[in-house]
Amino acid sequence: MTSKFAILDFGSQVTQLIARRLREFGVYSELFPFDVSLEKLKDFQPQGIILSGGAHSVYDENSPLRGVKELADIAPLFGICYGMQIITHSFGGKVEAALNREYGLNEVVWSDPFSQNLKTKLQNLDHQQNVWMSHGDIVKALPQGFEVVATSEGNHPAAIKSDRVWAVQFHPEVTHTDLGDEVLRSFVFDLCKAEANWTAPSIVETLLEKIKKQVGSEKVLLGLSGGVDSSVVAALLTKALGPDQVHCVFVDTGLLRKNEFTDVMKMYKDYGLNVKGADAADLFLSELAGISDPETKRKTIGRVFIETFEQSVKDLNLDCRFLAQGTLYPDVIESVNLRGSSVTIKSHHNVGGLPERMNMDLVEPLRELFKDEVRAIGKELGLPAEILGRHPFPGPGLAVRILGEITKEKLETLRDADDIFIKGLKEEGIYDDIWQAFVALLPVKSVGVQGDNRTYANACVLRAVSSSDGMTADWYDFSPKFLRKVSNRITNEVAGINRVVYDVTSKPPGTIEWE
Repeated sequence: MTSKFAILDFGSQVTQLIARRLREFGVYSELFPFDVSLEKLKDFQPQGIILSGGAHSVYDENSPLRGVKELADIAPLFGICYGMQIITHSFGGKVEAALNREYGLNEVVWSDPFSQNLKTKLQNLDHQQNVWMSHGDIVKALPQGFEVVATSEGNHPAAIKSDRVWAVQFHPEVTHTDLGDEVLRSFVFDLCKAEANWTAPSIVETLLEKIKKQVGSEKVLLGLSGGVDSSVVAALLTKALGPDQVHCVFVDTGLLRKNEFTDVMKMYKDYGLNVKGADAADLFLSELAGISDPETKRKTIGRVFIETFEQSVKDLNLDCRFLAQGTLYPDVIESVNLRGSSVTIKSHHNVGGLPERMNMDLVEPLRELFKDEVRAIGKELGLPAEILGRHPFPGPGLAVRILGEITKEKLETLRDADDIFIKGLKEEGIYDDIWQAFVALLPVKSVGVQGDNRTYANACVLRAVSSSDGMTADWYDFSPKFLRKVSNRITNEVAGINRVVYDVTSKPPGTIEWE
């Protein structure tokens, strides 16, 4: 049986990292809104429940509050930051505002570490741990049955515990916290006795059974994008149902990268997928004409994509009851408001369901997975490295990498510039060190000198980031020599570009894509 953990989101910007850490340990974790019903949690049957941090005080009028004592009857509890304060408040202790807020790096001293494994690790640090804190309230009085097991530099409780409830006033899920993984491991494996059985083979086995149960003997239509996600969905469906039930359509939207349609189509056929090509480039371009707003672009592309499938069903004379999509967990997190008060960053064209007129049901095998998990199961299924190793590519394609209106000329310009950049990464041997890299074409023109002539042409921006899951990212530190080489090639070889800049913005505050 798969070990499962429920993470209740009280508003922290890094709640998703808790889920990531547990998945990395080999245990399944899922995010829930803080006010999820007891019935739903009981049905989920978690082996442990984690309460995330948050920006509020338990005494604020609009704080995300709930009683948590009853949660401990379902499974052991672990509170992080605000989670520790709401545990204290709910179990009868006292929380109050601190005179000095504890924010940033702090040092905590442990008197009684949560587990022997954590104690052994801390011995090398004299039981002192550098941690990341971000809170204005402190625990002033403990609930009955709890004890302080670590204190902060300000001599405030930094970790408390009872028999079934542990809590820390810092964030073990962030990389700034030393031994943060060990703190979480103590809860997961020592208190909750979980088993690390969320592995690629077990994930594949679970997904295949779910697909068979949902689809049965019906046919499935799948739109392939050339990226990792839809390719893994195709491989899963084909393995579960066989090629006769799975009809893949690879749509040339006109928004793909250079030579992408031809190259990827060949890889799909070599792998054994039942795939047909559909040329819809002119349709997409006509529908996008005059549109500059990025959200309108995404929604337009999503609509046209669906319409293309409707036409594909008619053209191929397919009687498909299901439509498959490569929706990932980060897509769902960014598009769905878990906390009820957070801001949707951007919509994803493959999140949110289908128009009623299609009369088709969705199959989303990857909806609960992060990107690295998808790559792992793709490898397990035998997909070629050329597909699995590709950088993420947005569903709307190059449309969200051209700021402003989309035209055929702009697409050709961007394709040529992007091709030079990506080939440069591979020639340099650093393509696999980078999570995602691309060129974006800016709606900015500047004066330049090319071939002794004055030019007035577009600027483009290079974007390359390192990341483990795409939820957070940092810009890649290229050598000046490499940047100079790529810039020279683009301005010399690509008509319409006379200026190249490099984006040194992390996520947050920026997103990886520009739109």
